[in-house]
Amino acid sequence: MESSAKKLSSLRITSLDGDDDETEDPHQPPPAGPSAAAADSDDDDEEEEAEVTLGVLSKPKHPGLLLRHLFPSKAGGIPAWLDPVNLPSGKSSCCGFCGEPLQFVLQIYAAVEDNVAAFHRTLFMFMCPSMACLLRDQHEQWKHKHGNPCRSVKVFRCQLPRTNAFYSAQPPKHDRSDKPLCPGAHVCHWCGTWKGDKICSSCKKARYCSEKHQALHWRTGHKNDCLQIISSSAASNSVLPTVGKVPANTFWPEFEIKIDYEGRFDSDSGDENNSKLLVMQRHGKPDAMMQSWMDQFEADSDNKCWASFQERVSRAPNQVLRYCREPNAKPLWALSSGCPSNADIPSCSYCKGPLCYEFQVMPQLLYFFVVGNQPDSLDWATIAVYTCQGACDQSVSYKEEFAWVQLYPTTTTRQ
Repeated sequence: MESSAKKLSSLRITSLDGDDDETEDPHQPPPAGPSAAAADSDDDDEEEEAEVTLGVLSKPKHPGLLLRHLFPSKAGGIPAWLDPVNLPSGKSSCCGFCGEPLQFVLQIYAAVEDNVAAFHRTLFMFMCPSMACLLRDQHEQWKHKHGNPCRSVKVFRCQLPRTNAFYSAQPPKHDRSDKPLCPGAHVCHWCGTWKGDKICSSCKKARYCSEKHQALHWRTGHKNDCLQIISSSAASNSVLPTVGKVPANTFWPEFEIKIDYEGRFDSDSGDENNSKLLVMQRHGKPDAMMQSWMDQFEADSDNKCWASFQERVSRAPNQVLRYCREPNAKPLWALSSGCPSNADIPSCSYCKGPLCYEFQVMPQLLYFFVVGNQPDSLDWATIAVYTCQGACDQSVSYKEEFAWVQLYPTTTTRQ
């Protein structure tokens, strides 16, 4: 097995501060091979376990660290689009249930070795912030092989060859002189995320991805800005707020994703009793229900799986992401029920080739996003993402991949 330091080096965030320990070339793709989809057989337990890269969050040293031409891995805030021009649009950018624009969750820079079309490659995850939509999404994901189901969780894959119209073929110098080769598309002045193809009819300057975001922007300040623009002979953009500088509650806080390796953590932590106690530690579970889970622990395979999941995660409790694209990689499921079989994972929508497991998002991310405990607050056990095994290069810039949502059993009763 290749060294873990070499694997997924593209997930490493390079610094603009010129530190000696931040000189890795983010252009260098990781030696990531194809991966199998979820397996059903107990024989899988006998296979050599794949080496897992963990994603942990850190506040960036300065905002310039997460700009698109530095190929960042990040969570929250606004996306650093790899292709800054040909953004997803229309229904692709909206929740399939409520129709509202999706909110940016995270992005991972993960190039694929020996694929010249994927010299740069970033995966983007978006989600509707409504738990009601996520509950409906969980049911729709089973229908994927019968057509195109509605989804509230969407993952897009974007990739570019080394020579492209947007970035230099040379790696960034990290001396604050790095610049993209061209500007990106105009994005929404409210969310800073999606293409602003709607223009304010009064000032003709502010752009929006949807009527809802236009209305929100108007109520929270653009009404006054609009009058200033109209009355200004120069009609300068300077009176418009900076894109993305919107009220903090309109998107999740921004973090840099740094990498760690699960193998360096001690695996001999805790015994069966400790694992049982870990079942009870999920925030917000009522005392009576926790006691019920404890009483039924021995007979409930979901509880045993949850305890094993918690024990594994407790080795590195700050992990928000688990990444592995090796051939024998598979998700760490929180429950034994509700896991997809091989047949439940669809083929690539573009090349019709197989999908492979690539990464999963952990529930700890909700803590960093300061998601509350209200009835419609987001909650999940894990979200596993499957991507095209061949990293196909089709005409569309942002190719939608497949996400499998696994919720807690107590969460699914909210329907």
